[in-house]
Parts: sequence; C-alpha cells; structure tokens
Amino acid sequence: QVQLVESGGGLVQAGGSLRLSCAASGRTFSSYAMGWFRQAPGKEREFVAAIRWIGDILDFPDSVQGRFTMSRDNAKNTVYLQMNSLKPEDTAVYYCAAGTPTTRALARRQDQYNYWGHGTQVTVSS
Repeated sequence: QVQLVESGGGLVQAGGSLRLSCAASGRTFSSYAMGWFRQAPGKEREFVAAIRWIGDILDFPDSVQGRFTMSRDNAKNTVYLQMNSLKPEDTAVYYCAAGTPTTRALARRQDQYNYWGHGTQVTVSS
C-alpha cells in the first residue's frame, strides 16, 4: 500500500516557476514508477511526466517538454515536479501517482497507476 500527498501548488504569474512535491508512505516506494497528471476545469486528466524507480525519465508530453522536469529521491520517498516558464494553460489540479508501467507508452496511461494522491492546485495568471 502506498499513500501519496502532493504539495507545492499555488498561484504564480505566467513565466514563473513552481516545484511540486509528492511524499509517499510505504516501504515499497522505490519499486514503483511515479507519474504526474493534471486536470484542468472542464477537461480530462492528462499525463504530465513519469519517472522510473531508478530515476530515468519515462516521458514528457510536448506541452511541457523543455519546461518541466521530474526527479525522485528514494531515500526521502519523494518525487518532484519542477515547472518553469509556466503558462496560463498549465492551470490545473496536479496529481501524483504510483504504478508499474513498463514502457514509455504505458507510462502515459492512467490505468497503469495503482495509487493516487488527492492533488494540488496550480493556478497561473496571465
């Protein structure tokens, strides 16, 4: 069992930066791949980033490529999403998730993740 708690969201102006954190409980954290997803008002939840347990990035979609980075600290049971050059269209609730996707393509799919946090709001003003 893994429990996930996101933090670090808030209000930021366009062009600014935020770093989200996702703290996990559970002794098997390091064996899971971790993903970030987001859901904007009126839209479906979408993939943002994923990282394997050994720390290599699985994927970023084009919408955040070059602006977002993801990292993990297995000793602290925490993953991070560094978001730079934020745009108003990045406004959403951001969720972290833990799962076992085995390929880059599978890492984008929500059904590959067994555990989800409750989300943290990110609002980017223009």
